[in-house]
Amino acid sequence: MDSNQEMDSAHQVPDGVDEKTVRALGALSKALETTERARGHLYGFHQLTGTADFELGDAVRLLREAGHEEQAARVEREIVGRNVIPGQWTFQIIEAYNATYYRPFAAVERELVDELADGRDHLLEARLKTARRTPHHPDHTPTPTDT
Repeated sequence: MDSNQEMDSAHQVPDGVDEKTVRALGALSKALETTERARGHLYGFHQLTGTADFELGDAVRLLREAGHEEQAARVEREIVGRNVIPGQWTFQIIEAYNATYYRPFAAVERELVDELADGRDHLLEARLKTARRTPHHPDHTPTPTDT
């Protein structure tokens, strides 16, 4: 089955692009997708840590209301607003990750897709769609415009 005959032009493998290149770009794209997930976990870490810090503020207030000023002051002094690693809060970790790893990775992936596949994304997935769909089934159409 020739996926180029069934897929829209944006997902057709350009002339001269071999199967190994399609597979290599698919692997590169998958690695970037994994990095996107890792980045999402960093944002989750950032938000959970920030939430915990605000919850600590509630704990400090409640300790004070319960008459435990010394303990409240200790939590406030030692933990509230504390760096999560030396000199950095979570937003700084995200900024460093984005600048040092994520943005360069995304840029290289984009450049390679542009250079090797005329900027066409998801060529491997388009081939998989063609191979795995049921022809003539209304929910297995090759493109969104088919009815």
